[in-house]
Amino acid sequence: MTTRALPVRARAPRRRIKNSLNRVWVLHSGKIRKVFSVALLLAGCAGLYQVREPIGNLAMIGVELAQAQFAHAGLAVSEISISGQTLTSEQDVFDALAIQLETSTMSFDVDAARKRIAELPAVESVLVRKTYPGKVDVTITEKLPVARWRVDGITFLIDRAGDQIGEDRGAYGDLPLVIGDGAADDALAMIRAIDTVPQLKDELVAISRIADRRWDLIYSTGLRVQLPEQGVAQALRKLQDYQDEFRLLDRDLAQIDLRNDTLVALRPNKPIEETVTTPQ
Repeated sequence: MTTRALPVRARAPRRRIKNSLNRVWVLHSGKIRKVFSVALLLAGCAGLYQVREPIGNLAMIGVELAQAQFAHAGLAVSEISISGQTLTSEQDVFDALAIQLETSTMSFDVDAARKRIAELPAVESVLVRKTYPGKVDVTITEKLPVARWRVDGITFLIDRAGDQIGEDRGAYGDLPLVIGDGAADDALAMIRAIDTVPQLKDELVAISRIADRRWDLIYSTGLRVQLPEQGVAQALRKLQDYQDEFRLLDRDLAQIDLRNDTLVALRPNKPIEETVTTPQ
């Protein structure tokens, strides 16, 4: 009896591929999901990056349209009130407010405007408020000028820290005048020292910084008093004593040198030479 083997059906190639994919999915499905998620996220970011400018432009157009609608509805900023400023120009405040014709009180950013105004040199603090339907109030508190500083032919006003807070246009002539490079940085200390000897302030027109190390006092008569680099307070008191006893500042002198604490050097003004002409 002959035994005949039955033919075995061969697996189709497509079925083998399917079985392999199923096995891979069962074994590595978690990793595959993560890879697909990252790929989708990157594709989404790339798509957004490509359309960022159109989206931004559309957003800006939408904001502008909304502002125009609010403005046409009677909410446009139509009145701006500024108070408290002397050194700060109104134009600088207007520029910092950044209010346009179509700006409405609904869209006006109070905090952003306040920060921009606070950066102006003379502003100590500022309050910005908006009142519906269309008013903006700005109240400024300015820094206090303590001296005038003349450098390169321009006279600035400076605060306690020596910072420029505006130009002197003639309204602060009663403030002390300091001149020279570096004078602003140490002006307050020198002004306080002079205030302790008020008699020396008569006819004092300027305090000059020399080589950013020491000071000279300059009087209306042209007299220059040279002060030492160290021990300024003591030198001023000595000068006050000389003035009380000898009226030294009232004499016809060109220079008083106090840089040496053991002596005082005086330089008189040169005598005026008379020229005699004889008739021909």
